[in-house]
Amino acid sequence: MTEATRREPGSPCWVSLMVHGLDATREFYGELFGWEFAPGPPRLGPYARALLDGREVAGIGLLPADRGLPGSWTVYLASDDADGTAESVRCAGGTVAVGPLDAGAAGRLVICSDPSGAVFGVWQAAAFGGTSAAGGPGTPVWYELLTYEAEPAVKFYRTLFGYEPEPGASDGPDHVVLTAAGRPALSVRGLGRNLPRDRGAHWTTWFEVADPDAAARRAAELGGRVLDTPRDGAGGRRATLADPEGAVFTVVWSSGP
Repeated sequence: MTEATRREPGSPCWVSLMVHGLDATREFYGELFGWEFAPGPPRLGPYARALLDGREVAGIGLLPADRGLPGSWTVYLASDDADGTAESVRCAGGTVAVGPLDAGAAGRLVICSDPSGAVFGVWQAAAFGGTSAAGGPGTPVWYELLTYEAEPAVKFYRTLFGYEPEPGASDGPDHVVLTAAGRPALSVRGLGRNLPRDRGAHWTTWFEVADPDAAARRAAELGGRVLDTPRDGAGGRRATLADPEGAVFTVVWSSGP
């Protein structure tokens, strides 16, 4: 394996889903997005890499059977120094839950949470750089933090990765788009009392689809749920869905915040 192409620190580079039923989850997303699957790094336990046309899109791993954790998608942000980023997380008021640890020859990872409790990953690439399928149906195209108030969250993540707000990119109150190396990378949206109490602050991954209305219907047929019905927005027509284990994600017709 060769050294992965470097990604700008703070750029979303991978998404991973941890679930209790690996086979059933693979079937759901395979039917919904057309993913195929290959084994992941043995160091990570039962783990599958989702592929589109042979290119990595996302990962799906198995939660410990003795822990009642809900399934959820985790976004990984690129770092040149996972250990240094972990220390910055602690200093900025966040929590390091896992790592830093090596994932074989692929790279080094950390699982963290910000001060509001939103979980995210940090990835220092070695042989594996992350998602290699960019754009098109079935690929992750945007990442948004839903939190109580945007300002403290923006301050935390800017401390870690040096993001800059994109002027004029907001599509509503308490919404900030952050850039890495001058390019839009992710967004932070403060929901105040509208933040779902059962999930709290959390990151969401947006997957591109050809038809959000059809994707919402298909997700429901496959045992998932439609949490927000398809609607038009600044980033394109989109819907918020949950898979059969309750992991929340968004499908969108076009990429962007």
